Amino acid sequence: MANLLSTKISKKNFISFLWHASFLALAQSFLDIDTIVPAMIIEAGGSAMHVGIMATILTGGSSFTQILFAPYISNKPYKKKFLLLGINFRIFSLLGLGLLLIFLNESQQGSILWLIFLFISIFAIGGAFANISYTDIIGKSILPDRRKTFFSSKQMITSIILISSAFWAKKVLSGNEFPINYSHAIIIGCIGLSIASLGFWNIRETVPASLPIKSFASFINTMKEELRTNKKLGYFLGFVNTQGLVIGFLPFLILYSKQHGGLSSEGTGTLLIFKIIGSVIVSLTIFFLSKRIKYKGMLYANTFFALLIPFSVLFFGADVPMQFVFLVGGIVFALYSISMNGVLLEISGNHNRAIYAGFAGAGNILPAIFPLVGGWLINSYGFNTFFLVYIIILSSSLFFIYRLNCRK
Repeated sequence: MANLLSTKISKKNFISFLWHASFLALAQSFLDIDTIVPAMIIEAGGSAMHVGIMATILTGGSSFTQILFAPYISNKPYKKKFLLLGINFRIFSLLGLGLLLIFLNESQQGSILWLIFLFISIFAIGGAFANISYTDIIGKSILPDRRKTFFSSKQMITSIILISSAFWAKKVLSGNEFPINYSHAIIIGCIGLSIASLGFWNIRETVPASLPIKSFASFINTMKEELRTNKKLGYFLGFVNTQGLVIGFLPFLILYSKQHGGLSSEGTGTLLIFKIIGSVIVSLTIFFLSKRIKYKGMLYANTFFALLIPFSVLFFGADVPMQFVFLVGGIVFALYSISMNGVLLEISGNHNRAIYAGFAGAGNILPAIFPLVGGWLINSYGFNTFFLVYIIILSSSLFFIYRLNCRK
């Protein structure tokens, strides 16, 4: 008989997950998918379509692949080894990418660009594979009354580390020319992620949880049944499919800044700092008010801030203060991360949490496709059309938020 989750074990796991989150934050400053990675792609000769491909791979696309892994992992009562396997894939992909950039020269940029996509694809798939196990383990390894405190604590601690290490990342980016500056950033990120993985080794997984899935067809049938019996799941998928666009939006603003303002590597580091400041503001607010703030209010607030960004760019044009835009972008990113994970835990249970993580991947169809469509829209019709389409889709998330009845 499996041990029950005790307060002592929950505390140990709480600390282990925070260890991982802390060093992951250090790595993220050097691997930021909204600033550093798209800037690297553009420096390597990438266009709007390449930025769209990158955003698809690292945002909605990586989440969508969870639907492929969920049926297999859901069958396993203990999932720690799958969590470790996924993060190790990410570590080795970063090492390969960092070494690739060190040996890059200008004559190879065309072919190297696609090798960069190969490594970030491995990185993204490893993350999707690990995230299913992460969602399952964290849901059953930390006591329910400590979850919101964990998410807010995690966001606060990681944001403080992010803002401290962002100045270091800016110094690394401005210290050398491309590609050496980005290779150094990637390798530092790889080291940070390696140290972060030690937190997962320390987790004690006490509660077995599995939902037998025999095949992909069985997975689809299970999802249909859950959609029929759990109305919240349908509204949650609608919310992820619409508001989920926010996680792939900022990379296009890096492209906008480079085309309209000649954004430099040092400027990229500055925007990263402002993005992280926005994240810190949200994290501190939710940390101190976690018992008074409900997820539904967070979702509405996030829609407002997410719409503020494109309206600001449309109104000010090339004169838009990008520091303000990325400050708001950090607020949006933090609000979405905290609320989406919290709502997923609320609508699922211990027995079906891994499979629900796969369902969440299915909810990322539009976020996976939109960056590709966005790249095409920008190339064909310009940024203004892209912003208008984004505004229309994001506004539709208000309906799903209204119907998603979150108690906490």
